[in-house]
Amino acid sequence: MRLCLFEDQGVGNLEPLSFTRAVFDLLCGLSSLGRKQCQYFAAAEVGVLVRPALASLYSVQHPGTPVNDLAWLRAAATILVNGRWLPPAETPVDMSNPCVATIGDEIAYVLVDSERLATCSSDNLEECLDHWAKSLPRRPAGGRLMRYPWELVHQNPEQICCDYGFLDPGLSVAPASKELALVGPADRLLIDPSARLDPMILADTTRGPVVIDRDAVVTAFSRLEGPCHIGPGTHILAAKIRAGTTLGPGCRIGGEVECSIIQGHTNKYHEGFVGHSYVGEWVNIGAGTQTSDLRNDYGEVSVPTRGQPVATGLSKVGCFIGDHSKTGLGTLLNTGTSIGVFCNCLPSGGYLPKYLPSFSSWWNGSITEHANLVQLLRTAEDMMQRRGQLLTELHRELFHQLQAQTAAERSWAIRTQDSIPLRQSA
Repeated sequence: MRLCLFEDQGVGNLEPLSFTRAVFDLLCGLSSLGRKQCQYFAAAEVGVLVRPALASLYSVQHPGTPVNDLAWLRAAATILVNGRWLPPAETPVDMSNPCVATIGDEIAYVLVDSERLATCSSDNLEECLDHWAKSLPRRPAGGRLMRYPWELVHQNPEQICCDYGFLDPGLSVAPASKELALVGPADRLLIDPSARLDPMILADTTRGPVVIDRDAVVTAFSRLEGPCHIGPGTHILAAKIRAGTTLGPGCRIGGEVECSIIQGHTNKYHEGFVGHSYVGEWVNIGAGTQTSDLRNDYGEVSVPTRGQPVATGLSKVGCFIGDHSKTGLGTLLNTGTSIGVFCNCLPSGGYLPKYLPSFSSWWNGSITEHANLVQLLRTAEDMMQRRGQLLTELHRELFHQLQAQTAAERSWAIRTQDSIPLRQSA
């Protein structure tokens, strides 16, 4: 199979997480959406169509992958896959003839021949998809299209269990250490041989698998409840990792994390609670930061999306934090909070606002613009170097573009908060 993963207009509703990465690089279960899509179709060749702002950086991060390469795209029959699609567990149906697979009115994937691809480009992709949806035979795609970040979190426990069933049966598994206490079936515990486990750790596989990936470190007095995934090189520091949690690579995690996804390289070293949340990369969560993930009246939670509240249909929703943002000591995050990229969240004795736009700060009870990008990038560079990663010029260019792109949102948020006291006095 020849696959091209594409982004459609729906990526905006997955902000702030989609600001800094292709939507198919978002995690759910044991891997990214893109990896699941490739596995579903057993792809032999994979190319991508991404937003122009991400193209250069994506090419460097994924050498050898055709990125926005129209010559490659038009060379042969190709399956174009919506990057927001979470495939079903069952195997795909016959893919020998052109067709379009949908979920509701949205396209999950489309198989087209080279003749139909001859006029397709990243500029007119939406028009081509609309035309193919009307002219090609339709079939149900199965699975789900991820429309908002909380849907990834909500699907995560089930997806970990599903992914575990498709792991390579020949995968090397280290025997559980005699010091590790196991509650539940032993065949749901997978420990990479390179992982390091201290004595006095408990793994509970009663409700799902516990996967400890390569070079991970789990220190004494940690509790791991399945389904959960401890990513490559991640350190668990006497923490409670509750069911439904996926931790990406290179994290440092203490305290309590419940049913959440952390993309990677994030510090939550100290005590504090994060629940039913999705946290990006290179985030620093200060000691004592607490996330509310349930309203006192058990009602439906709404989350600001592009500044406007969206009903989730769920009663348990935490926070969504973009890359390179930070919280100070004792920060309190309200139910359904959305924090952009490069934000600085400092405690003020109460909850932070539920919406903090990118490149802004919460300080002394008000939102201000965090405009010194030079300083922000210097801090980001220092943090990345501590993990052996480099902040490249392509990163800098992307962040400069994002700062300009989100300027109107910051201006609106600051202007709106200033008008609240006036409305109250009136």
